[in-house]
Amino acid sequence: MNVIPFLGYEDPRAALDWLARAFGFEASAVHEGENGEIVHAEMRFGDGMIMLGRPGPSFGMKTAKELGAVNQGIYSIVDDGIDAHFERAVAAGAEVVMELHDTDYGSREYMVRDPEGNLWSFGTYRPE
Repeated sequence: MNVIPFLGYEDPRAALDWLARAFGFEASAVHEGENGEIVHAEMRFGDGMIMLGRPGPSFGMKTAKELGAVNQGIYSIVDDGIDAHFERAVAAGAEVVMELHDTDYGSREYMVRDPEGNLWSFGTYRPE
């Protein structure tokens, strides 16, 4: 794995819980600061990984919630059970941006927003 997305969340602890419940991510590392706040966390989904935390001034970034917008998203591959994965995300409160559908290029996929506004796409398309 040579590329690992990192995301800023206003409430990293809530994000860890929600991403696990909604999408099936599993926390693989959680590092807390002196005050008990999560300063860095890593979550895995299949062969992929994301990192997250609450961005401070040194990051030079803002959370999607702070900006009120996003200009990027994350695509994750679901080999089996994409329909059930979509239902799980919706049941956890994901905001549906693009309903589950079949594409012209042979994928079945959907797009949602998490509670802080980040875009997540899941599908069966696997680039070569």
